[in-house]
Amino acid sequence: MNMHNWFECKVSYEKMLENGVQKKVTEPYLVDALSFTEAEARMIEEIRPYITGEFIIADIKRARYSEIFYNESGDRYYKAKIYFITLDEKSGAEKKTASTMLVQASTLPEAVEELEKGMKTTLADYTIASIAETALNDIFPYAIKETASPASENL
Repeated sequence: MNMHNWFECKVSYEKMLENGVQKKVTEPYLVDALSFTEAEARMIEEIRPYITGEFIIADIKRARYSEIFYNESGDRYYKAKIYFITLDEKSGAEKKTASTMLVQASTLPEAVEELEKGMKTTLADYTIASIAETALNDIFPYAIKETASPASENL
């Protein structure tokens, strides 16, 4: 089991549309953090370079994903619900355990393909209950750093 603690953060700001009109938008992002407080701080840090002007973190809620399958060529995120199927030794009855995962892909068929590719290593039987596109704009996991970068030492 990985130790990610995901929070969905909604960021509200004035966005310049392609036609030159300013429009207030609220966009969801996913950030890996240890607490709500850290989720807000990390979200501000991650989003600041991309937004000119004022923005607020409008909402933060826990997002329970047991796994995230990344695919750099994918431009969308799909929420997948799967059931792990186990057999009860005594009764012989099937037991289903739900699990929610996130898959990065460009299309729904690609999301299914990426999910199945990611699940290849699991020995458990499973079925895909549903896969749906999310509104998530981006995901900010903790960066795995080999050596501390000079920038991070100033925080």
